[in-house]
Amino acid sequence: MAVTSCRHFSGYKPCGKNSSCEDSCLHKSIPSSYVLIVHLGAIGAVVRATSLLRGIKRKYPGSHVTWVTDAPSDQLLRNHPLIDRVLTTKADDMLTLSALEFDTAFMIDKSLKAAGVLKQTQADVVFGFKADARGGAILPATPAANELWQLGLDNQQKFFVNTKAETQLMVEALELGEFQRDEYDLHLSFEEQLEALRRRQEWLQGREVTIGLNTGCSSVIPYKKLSVDFQRRIIQIIQNELNVTVVLLGGPEDTERNQQIGQGLSVVQSSTTSGLRDGLVSVAACDVVLTGDSLGMHMAISQKKYVVAWFGPTCAQEIDLYGRGEKILSKAACAPCWKRVCDKQTMCYDQVSIVEVIEALKRGFSQCLPTSSSKQPFSEICS
Repeated sequence: MAVTSCRHFSGYKPCGKNSSCEDSCLHKSIPSSYVLIVHLGAIGAVVRATSLLRGIKRKYPGSHVTWVTDAPSDQLLRNHPLIDRVLTTKADDMLTLSALEFDTAFMIDKSLKAAGVLKQTQADVVFGFKADARGGAILPATPAANELWQLGLDNQQKFFVNTKAETQLMVEALELGEFQRDEYDLHLSFEEQLEALRRRQEWLQGREVTIGLNTGCSSVIPYKKLSVDFQRRIIQIIQNELNVTVVLLGGPEDTERNQQIGQGLSVVQSSTTSGLRDGLVSVAACDVVLTGDSLGMHMAISQKKYVVAWFGPTCAQEIDLYGRGEKILSKAACAPCWKRVCDKQTMCYDQVSIVEVIEALKRGFSQCLPTSSSKQPFSEICS
């Protein structure tokens, strides 16, 4: 008789694990509870939130996990070993969600849209945030979320008092137990791992280390990217002093800018138009990544790269590099600010020390060099 409670059973097609569904199946897995994660926000924030998955599995062992996010973030979450179902906010997926019920829901976004997603289903307990049904104000779902909620309301606290990384604040807000500094959990498939290794070898061309420059950022806070001239100077200096290949990384919005940065220089132009997963593969093919506070930074952290991250408008203390890299702070007196529009004559990205950047890249280069006694590939040493 079919085991209809198994997480692999769909009820409308043969199981991909075993063509004969029976109680003795070695792949049988009965969920102990059903968990919903609602995190729609910026793609980089979704990548960071994968650090919660280990904590969720510790608190809810054997749980069946459904994650709802906005497209295209779903591309990065699909086929994840700790996520059973990925849904988007598209109409068809919301109909699917309305057919489901959950024991526990985690609403990570402080937004009415996320609260509306939660309204499409039923959950016995909600952690994180909720919305006032009449006025629409975002509120803590439980007292544990008060600290994270208050930081969004008080710039003094957020910019200058708080010392916790966002990963810790989320764990505490969602009541996932003692903070254990779990790493980002973003997997490459076996085929993607092979492609990353292939690209790295192709790009090295006899050099020792690949340094990726994540050149851009989203349009929400456009000041999180260094100027074209500044990045060209960095390339010229490090290639003069180090035996490295420089790879320009970015998305579709960075295509033209990357051409400007690389014009006349010996650099690799990685594809910017092949999708998020292809971009993740290119990041994985690098040993060191220089980046602003952006999706590329979170991708590099997820792939355990040596990350040199610079900060101007945003808060450096909210980012955990997990001991692999350095943070460079703008000298701008007004930083951080989180402003989306700025009329300063001298921008925060103009007040980043190129000396500090170069020295940090040199240290990353040294970290990624194999020792004379080591036989490991560079990629294994750096990760």
